[in-house]
This record gives sequence, structure tokens and C-alpha cells, in this order.
Amino acid sequence: MDALQVVSAATQIVTSMVGAVHALEQASRNLDEAPKRIRSLEDFVCDLENLMRRIKQKHAYKLHNPQLDHQLKSLNSLIERLHPKIRKARRMVSKSKIKNLAHVVWTSMAGDPLRKLLNSINDDLNWWLESQILAQNVEKVIELTAQEVPTRLKVKAEQGYPISSKSKFLRKLLEQEETHQVILIVGLSGIGKSCLARQVASDPPERFVGGAVELGFGQWCSRAACNGSKSDYQKRLARKISKFLVQIGFWKKIKDENSDLEYLCCLLQEALYGKSILILLDDVWEQDIVERFAKLYDNDCKYLVTTRNEAVYEITEAEKVELSKDDIMEISKSILLYHSLLAEEELPAAAESLLDRCGHHPLTVAVMGKALRKELRSEKWEKAITDLSTFATCAPGPVSYVNEKESENTLTIFGSFEFSLEAMPRDSRRLFIALAALSWAEPVPEACLEAIWSILGQKSLFSLAVCKLVEGSLLMKDDTDPLYQVHDMVSLYLDSKTNDSIQMLINGLKAEEIAFICPWFLIFGKENIKNIAEEKVELSLSVSEEKLAIITIEAILQALMASKSISELEVSRICFSGILGPRIADLISRDSQSLTVVSAEAITNIFSKGDYCSYIPSLETTGAVDKLAGLLQKSEDPMIQTDILTVLTKLAEFGTPETVDKVLQSIPFDKLATLLSYDAKEWHENMFTILMSLAKVGKSKAVEKMFAFEIDKSLIKLLENGSEVVQHHAIVTLKAFYELAGSPANASLRPANLDLLPWQVRLRLERFIISDRTVPPSPKSQTFEDVIHRLLDGDNKQVQGATQDLIPFLEKAGELKIRDMIIKSPLIAKLSELLQYAHPEQNSVRSESAFLLTKLACAGGEPCIKKFLEYDIIPELVKMMQCCVPEIQDSAYAAPDVLQQWWTTCLG
Repeated sequence: MDALQVVSAATQIVTSMVGAVHALEQASRNLDEAPKRIRSLEDFVCDLENLMRRIKQKHAYKLHNPQLDHQLKSLNSLIERLHPKIRKARRMVSKSKIKNLAHVVWTSMAGDPLRKLLNSINDDLNWWLESQILAQNVEKVIELTAQEVPTRLKVKAEQGYPISSKSKFLRKLLEQEETHQVILIVGLSGIGKSCLARQVASDPPERFVGGAVELGFGQWCSRAACNGSKSDYQKRLARKISKFLVQIGFWKKIKDENSDLEYLCCLLQEALYGKSILILLDDVWEQDIVERFAKLYDNDCKYLVTTRNEAVYEITEAEKVELSKDDIMEISKSILLYHSLLAEEELPAAAESLLDRCGHHPLTVAVMGKALRKELRSEKWEKAITDLSTFATCAPGPVSYVNEKESENTLTIFGSFEFSLEAMPRDSRRLFIALAALSWAEPVPEACLEAIWSILGQKSLFSLAVCKLVEGSLLMKDDTDPLYQVHDMVSLYLDSKTNDSIQMLINGLKAEEIAFICPWFLIFGKENIKNIAEEKVELSLSVSEEKLAIITIEAILQALMASKSISELEVSRICFSGILGPRIADLISRDSQSLTVVSAEAITNIFSKGDYCSYIPSLETTGAVDKLAGLLQKSEDPMIQTDILTVLTKLAEFGTPETVDKVLQSIPFDKLATLLSYDAKEWHENMFTILMSLAKVGKSKAVEKMFAFEIDKSLIKLLENGSEVVQHHAIVTLKAFYELAGSPANASLRPANLDLLPWQVRLRLERFIISDRTVPPSPKSQTFEDVIHRLLDGDNKQVQGATQDLIPFLEKAGELKIRDMIIKSPLIAKLSELLQYAHPEQNSVRSESAFLLTKLACAGGEPCIKKFLEYDIIPELVKMMQCCVPEIQDSAYAAPDVLQQWWTTCLG
């Protein structure tokens, strides 16, 4: 019983007490009957106390929840108020008969104190019930309102970036109707354009009812990064727009990695129609990007654009806001204080000189502040200024696309990175240089960083090494997902360290380490790194050394699983299948079980339909069927079994008729039956796919083999015990079996056990089983009168069948005509009678009756509930809830909706 059921149980007990108080009030002048009614009330209070004890024992570790704590306190308060009043009522009715006679005479003149006491008890009970119902109703109303309110998108502000006069100015611009649709924030690299834009977007003006959303582009999404290739640039831009459609909720996931750019722009028009969103386009390198968004019509969106590319400045229909040195001087000290963890009075005198040397640029100040965290000694700050100048002088020059006037600024920023790295442990420095091999166009999963670190240092020290880089502002970690990204200036700095990274990670490693790390670079590496990595992967798979091939394939699978978090998944899969496909027959034909197993797993996870068509013929000619079947026979690992079965099934599906026969003869079907057992839930989905594929290609021959190994029997067990999803798959599979093979003599499904199945399943399967038409099939359509007749006059078996057939009628009880037909019929009276069966053999009937009444109450509403009052159905449900028989108890716990509607009806 969970917390919600506990409160429902208490509600049921208190509801019953209301009825008991009413009965006591009626009996208040019956001197013999009143004590019995008092005893009933005392029993109810005792039930409440027992319930409280059970709750506190079972949910001892959940009592910190405010809602549960409040409900328990209110229930305890009710018990404390009831005890003295019930004791007083007992004293009143336990006097001698002479005193009671005198009491009757006195109350006829002065009023009945017992009646007043009962009214007080009744008020207490009503107070508690009303408070619970009110809380539930309020929660439902709030939830309903929340569902109807559209989601307001949010952008997260940069930590430690204070509100400046420029941010206030930007906000006022956005509030004005006459402002241009596009606002360009321009300024030097690292001056804080993105921080300023995020701060404004994190709390957008109220006019943007849809909130704000950020879409980053970077130099990766530019023609220059694509070597002038228009098609490559458009593909990259299309991926960014696809990601944006997911961000704003237009798509649930990216649908097609290769969608046409113009088609996506049409979808963008549709997605933003009528919307009012502040859209932050960060680090834009192409004028074309801004123009595509700006030309969208019939929306109230505005665009905040940050850029380092002067070509984007030339957009005429835009408001330009320049972030100058004067603007950042206003906030640089606050940024230094935040990152150095010092109070203003603790800053050494050299702090002002450091800010000047940093050019007051937020990124440089943040990096230096973190490097000097909690440092109070002036000489350390003075040394930091000298070192920064030295590092800036020695720092690698900016790459060609950086403006000449930005060179000095860039060198200072690079110098701060060098200073920060110098203060870090050696492990963190080595990891950072290794990261230069990665393309930072999109966030990189933590698994990739861990893979790189695994060949550099101890696995246990990874968290410490990466944490130092995050603390030093050289890496940024996502708060919700295990993803990392870098500032565009850090990415620019890492470009200058690519050769050092290659030397460390590829040229300086052992063959096994290269085999492990290169698949990761094939997905997440820079373009020149990818080319090197591809050569190394092909070499590892081609050499005769088995261990290198296994390490490479395992790394390919790990990297592919990690790549699900980026938009390159399909590109990566195609890349890997192109490398593995031509070599897969050779890999499986080698005399190595471990290599065969990992190759089968790779085929299952990487190959597409086109790959199977291309590479299955080579597997057929190298005896892959025999090798895989023999390995399947020996293996006891369910994962290996399902992978090999999948590959064998694909061999049959895409191979020749001879291969189909060979696969059917080679597969140990007893393994399939084991993987379909109730306990093997993890593998059921794979097994249903395998069975359907084998049945499709092997037809009756395959199905007859499955019947011979009682696989249909395993499916029938899943029908009886599995979840709804599993039951659905089992029905579809069984139906396919019988359609292909008829009803063979060795089939496990018989007319005798059709009754064990749910009636919907029986309707779908019985036509394959009942060949003797003298056996009556289950009724396809019956009148309400026919079902009621069986319910009233039938034996126990007929009654159970009738309760199943009533469900479709009760589900339509919301329709006036059907509800009136049900209320006027003897149905409710009969169900009330069935509820009171006490014999253990009748437990299932009681349970089904409770279920039907619950369904009727939910569908039929108040008229049906009022009908329940005539037959004392509610107290009977409470008794069932208190029953110790699980089957009875479970059905009663389905009744809170009935009880709540009943109480609402009584209040009305």
C-alpha cells in the first residue's frame, strides 16, 4: 500500500464513520441499540489508529514529504478530537434504565445532549473529509490549468556575470515596439557578448510570452569551415535548425539528419507562426543565417545575435549594440570577486593592475580569478601580472580568420589560458592538450573524455583532472546531461595545440591504445584527426592479431552508443558500417570465439537494411551460419544468444533459400524457448522480432519447428502473466504462427484452455483452434438483457462470463439512454448481492463485482452513485478493503473514485 492508497483507506474508514454516526443518531432514543452503535464508532477509531501505525512503520523514510506529513497530522488531529467525544457518548448511553427513563423525560424539555455530541462528531468527520477532497480538487484544478498553459522557454544566465547598464539598455530596446526585429551585439572576442545576451534572455520582457531560447552556431557552421562548399555548409545549418525545432517543442526528436535546408526553413516558418519568443542566435558567422530567421513572418519574435564576423555587421535591418571597454570596466571587478572567492576589501592592491592587464575582458578576468582563487598575497598577484604578459608574448598567434585589431586581445586571452594551465596539476594539463584532437562544434559526451583519459592516467583520477579544467573556465559542463563544451576562444586556442595532441595520442601510444582511442576520434575528432583515425582503425581490423580487432570493435560500439547524444549519429553509423562491412566475413571466419561474438554484436547495432543486402552474400560463402550456430549452442549468455540469433535471422531474411533452410536446421530452438521465459523479460522484445522474422522467411516450416519445441507454449504463458505490451506482442506472434501453419497436432493452444485467456485474446485466436463447429465460439454480440439473464439465473461459471460481457455496457454508462437502462435493471442489486458472498470460493466473484461497480461509478456518475446508497454498497466496499484476502483487498483499493464521488453526492 503506497502513501496515496493509505490516504484513500483513511478516507474510506472516515466515510463509513459518517454513516455510523447517522445510524447512532437514529438510534439515540433506542436505549438497547445505542451502545452497539457506539461500539461501532470505537472500532472505526481503532482502525484509524492501526492505520496510522502502519503508515509510520512502512513510510518511515518518506515522512519528510510535506504533503504526506500534513495529511498524517490532520488524521492524528481527527483521532484526538474523536476519543473524548465518543467516551462521553458511551457514558451517556450506559446509565441504568431508570436514569435513562429520566433522561428521556428531561431531554423532551431541555433538548438532547447526545444529539448535540453526535452533531459535533459529525462536524469533525465532515471537516476532515472536506479538507482531503478540497485538497484533491484544488490539485486537479491546478494540474488542469498547468496543462493548458504553454511552456515558457528559458535561457540560463552565465554564473558570476553581473547586471550592467548595457543589459538594462538592451532590455529596454526589446520592450519597444518600434525596435528592429534583429539586435546585433558586436565587440571583440571574449568581451562578454554571449554572457550579456544570455543574461538578458534569462529574464526576457513580458511581451515574449513564449520565453527565450538559445541556438549556438560557431565558426563550424560557416562556409569557411566547409572550405567554401555550399552543400556542406547547408547540411550543417540544416542540423542546427533541426535542433532548434526540437528545442522549441515543434519536434520531439530530430527526424531526419539529411533534411533539405529549404524544407526545414518552411517548417521553421510554421513552427514560429503566431509565437512571441526572444531567440538568441549565438556566435553567428554567416549573414545568411540571420537573414533566414529575420525573413520569417506572422510572428512577434525578436532575435538577439552575437557575432565576431564583420560581414554580419553589414545587415542593414538590424539594431547594432556595441560592447566596448567602458561597458566591461563597469563589471570586471565584480567578475573577479566572484571567481576569486574574495570580498572587495580582501583584494590586494595589485588587483586593479591585473584587471588592466586583462583588458577587463570577462573571459580573461574569470580565468585569472579562478587561478588566483582565495589568494590574499600581493606578491602572487603581481607575479600573475608578469606571467600573463610573458605567456601572452609566447602564446601561439591567432589563426587567419581573426581580425588584425583583435590579435592583441586574443593573445592576452591565450596568455590567461597558459597561466591557468601552469597552475594546474600535470594530469589536467595533459588532458587539456589531448582535447585539442576533438572538434568542439557540438557538446562532447563525458564518455569520450573518459576514453581519452583512460590512455593518459588512472581511471579513478578522471573526475579530479576534468574538475580542475571546469574550475579554470577551460571546460564547461552541462548541468543536466554529462556533456562538455568550450568557449569559442578556448576552441580557437586548442586549434593551435592540435599537433601536440596528435603527437601525444596517436604517435606516442602502443598499438592496443591506438586501437581503442581511434574509433572515438572517428566520431568526435577534428577533420584532419578523423582521416588519421580511419587509417588506424582499418589497420587494426586488417592485421592478424585478434586482440587489436576485438579492442577496435568494442571501442566502435562504445563510441557509437555515446554518439546518440549528438546530431552525427547516422553519419557515424554509416562511417563504421563502411569500415566493418567489407571485413565482417573475414572477422567472423577467423578462429576466435571472442572475435565472432563481438562481430555479431557490431552487426546487430551498426548494420542497416542496405548493409545486410551488401554484405550477407560474403557471410554465406564463408560458412558464417555453421560458425554462429555452433557458438550459439555453447553460449549461456543471453546477450550473446540474442545477438547471434539476430544475425542468423538476418542471414535467413536476406540470404538465399538454401541459407534459409540451413539457418532453420542449425538454430537450437530450445534456446528460443528459454529466452521467452517469464524471467527473461530483458530479451522479450528482441525475441518477438526474431520469431516474426523467422516465421516470415521460413513460413510453415519454421512455425512447425517452433511448435515442436513448444515455443507457442511459452507465448501462452506470457499471455497469462506478461505485461500489456508483452501480451500484445504474444498475440500478434501466435496469430502469425496459426495463420502460417494452421493448427498442427503438436500445438499447445487447445479449446479447453482458451477460457484461461482474456476474452479479447480468445476472440482473436479461437478461429484457429476451434475446428469442430459444434463447439460454440464465444459470443460476438449480445443484448444487455441476455447478459443480465445469465448474471441472474446462471451458475457460477456463467456469472463469471457475464461479468466480463458487462464491461462494454458499463463503459458507455455516460450515455443517458444506457445509464437509464442500467439503473432500471436489477444489475446494481445483483452486484450488491455478489459483494456480500463470504465463501472463499466466491472471492473472484466479489472482486469482479467490485471492479464493475467502480467502472459504473466512474462512467455513470451521480445517478449511479445515488442508486448505490439504496443497497449499502459503500460500507461493503470498506469491509472488502479491510479483508485480509489479497484478491479481495486489491479490488477494493480500486474504489477510492467511487467513495469520493459518493461523498460529493452526499454533500450535494
